[in-house]
Amino acid sequence: MDESNTVENVAAAELRQFIERIERLEEEKQSIADDVKDVFGEAKGRGYDVKAIRTIIRLRKKDANERIEEETILQTYMAALGME
Repeated sequence: MDESNTVENVAAAELRQFIERIERLEEEKQSIADDVKDVFGEAKGRGYDVKAIRTIIRLRKKDANERIEEETILQTYMAALGME
């Protein structure tokens, strides 16, 4: 067995490990996405507005200044369109 064949075998094994790790993580990600969907379904079943919950989750990901800026722009646009 020459050195280049050994290097190719090591590279192939390493590549396989990366691919298998990614595949496992993708499976976990899908499982988590299914769990999140189930929780939204439970909330909807209890009478909560899922669209509002999604909006709150999106807003909570932002820092306060970013959220205030977004709300200010939204209010300005709505006022310009006579929606307020």
